[in-house]
Amino acid sequence: MTRPDARGFALEQFLVFLQKSPFNMLLFGLALASGAMLLWPLISRPFRVSHEVGAIEAVQLINRRDALVLDVRDTGDYAAGHIASAKHVPEAQLAERLKEIEKHRMRPIIVSCRIGSRAPSVSAMLRKKGFAEAFALRGGIAAWQQANLPLEKS
Repeated sequence: MTRPDARGFALEQFLVFLQKSPFNMLLFGLALASGAMLLWPLISRPFRVSHEVGAIEAVQLINRRDALVLDVRDTGDYAAGHIASAKHVPEAQLAERLKEIEKHRMRPIIVSCRIGSRAPSVSAMLRKKGFAEAFALRGGIAAWQQANLPLEKS
């Protein structure tokens, strides 16, 4: 008498369980999808070039290399609180006001927005325009505040 393979038997039982109800199949599909979404940032990180800096890295760039902080938020958000000596150029006006930033081409530029959603695209645009060291502030001003770093009000 031959004994069935335990793994094969368990797999067969699992497949029978999934086939009993469409709801079981849906739950299994959701579990696979959520697991993939959780693992995706870990898997993709080594393959992408990061042009983002955290709040502490930004402070180091400002202090050690005289980085320019470019705040692309709206005027009201900027007036409510911004990083010390940040240059305010709203994202909508960036194309027209690029000449104001031109003199800072050789310095690192840290682009900040409210939560870090707009800064990566602005920093990518600046890199395309020849600003080699344009970085997005990861998490934006919200991450800056969460790190208990000071803001100026104007």
